[in-house]
Amino acid sequence: MPSDSQKPHILPKYIIYGFFILGLVSAVAFRAIIVFQHLEPGWIRPVWYIGIVGYIFFFFYRYMITKKRKRAIDKFRLIEKVKANACLSEEDREVVLYLLSSIKSSLEDINYALIFLLSIAAIIADLVISSFK
Repeated sequence: MPSDSQKPHILPKYIIYGFFILGLVSAVAFRAIIVFQHLEPGWIRPVWYIGIVGYIFFFFYRYMITKKRKRAIDKFRLIEKVKANACLSEEDREVVLYLLSSIKSSLEDINYALIFLLSIAAIIADLVISSFK
């Protein structure tokens, strides 16, 4: 069984919120490009770089969290144990608690909803701005 140093743990809130804000800034930057195309074309490249660099860090972070969750499931054979209705050890329960707490504390649902809404807002802004030209 894995040692205590290998047990998964929830990251501090400031890291979770920091990456949430980074993802949100990147999403806004990409959607703002369409507005800058009409209002200030010189800002398109800098805004694109803000979006792409932010997404590089944000999606690498999300990738690492997903891999960490999958490793915990595999390492502790949680699926097999639950399927077999086996009793979970104290360590197994801690890992299940980590997984459930990690999913619960994640802001990915809010992030996805905001990206969806900002995408719609970007389309509407482009249509409105384009109609005045």
